[in-house]
Amino acid sequence: MDIGIAKESEQLENRVALTPACARALTNAGHTVYLEQGAGEISGFTDQDYLAGGAKIVYSREEVFLRSKLMLKVRPPSTDEYNTMPEGQIVLSSFHLAVAPIEHIKMLMEKKITAIGFEVIEDDMGNLPVLVSISELAGQMSINIASYHLSNKAGGRGILLGGAAGIPPATVVVLGAGTLGMSAVRAARGMGCNIILFDKDINKLRYASELYQNQITTYLPFEQNIEKAVKAADVLIGAVLVRGEQPPKLVSEEMVKSMKPKSVIIDASIDQGGCIETSRPTNWANPTYLKHNVTHFCVPNMTSNISRTATYALSNALLPYVLQIADNGLEATVRGDMGFACGIYTYHGEPAKKVITSRLGINLKSLKDILETGKEK
Repeated sequence: MDIGIAKESEQLENRVALTPACARALTNAGHTVYLEQGAGEISGFTDQDYLAGGAKIVYSREEVFLRSKLMLKVRPPSTDEYNTMPEGQIVLSSFHLAVAPIEHIKMLMEKKITAIGFEVIEDDMGNLPVLVSISELAGQMSINIASYHLSNKAGGRGILLGGAAGIPPATVVVLGAGTLGMSAVRAARGMGCNIILFDKDINKLRYASELYQNQITTYLPFEQNIEKAVKAADVLIGAVLVRGEQPPKLVSEEMVKSMKPKSVIIDASIDQGGCIETSRPTNWANPTYLKHNVTHFCVPNMTSNISRTATYALSNALLPYVLQIADNGLEATVRGDMGFACGIYTYHGEPAKKVITSRLGINLKSLKDILETGKEK
């Protein structure tokens, strides 16, 4: 199969979908890999590294798209990239269609694109293996980011997260006990912070409480509980995930107004619309803004700033799925791997997710019905 690796067009997106080692695994399996010139440079992977792995270098976005049956990206495609996609292409990327422009969804359908969102691919246990690889890094990063933005240099409150003898540590409130939330808890706990963790799943809270020997505070996300915790927070981390959908706004603007001056919000759910009412997407050029005297950090592609580590993590998680598609074909992969099938947003342009049909006001067909209809044709 002809496989393309695009250079990310979004400003300050430094990651690349596959490392040279993974490109070699594909070429060794008999597939052709096309890399857009310079796609891996910021992550420390040169074109020569990919050439050594058997990839072929192409010199324009149009060429890499048109040569490839399967296109690999990191960030959701831009309008220009949607326009460049040839009809019937398979695209494996993050899509976040819950918050994408309607025009992009319509282009997937009109061009009969098979859109596979790596953020919704599941494994046999119902976990999200590709998303987990990035979320683990983002959770760890969030504490480093919070630490910096609490400093005087960044215009913060001038406090140290872990405190010191006779000085209490900062209070970190985490909304969500998934991979990202627990990674943030681990990093914050390692620095000695006071932790308040929320989740709607009591079993996740029980696990976290046992893991940290009852040294963190856990709550169910009732409004009264959140109001109380937010007032005490030096750092508030939004790590709420609703698979493929926008998360609920658990923190209202009134709650934000009640926070300590120059405290920090990191809304790590912002790529799906955010879980805090005052959040809006930012980027690494201007990552923060002040709202109600609270610093908001809302960068959707947070791990782009650690692009080499993030590329390794993403690439390791993606490679098995890329090999499945390339070796067995798309239909056999979809039929044989139900977890992978959960990642299908559109199949040859047919919507396979409620997030699409509800936004367009049309009826949802099951992926099984779509496959059978295609078979009849």
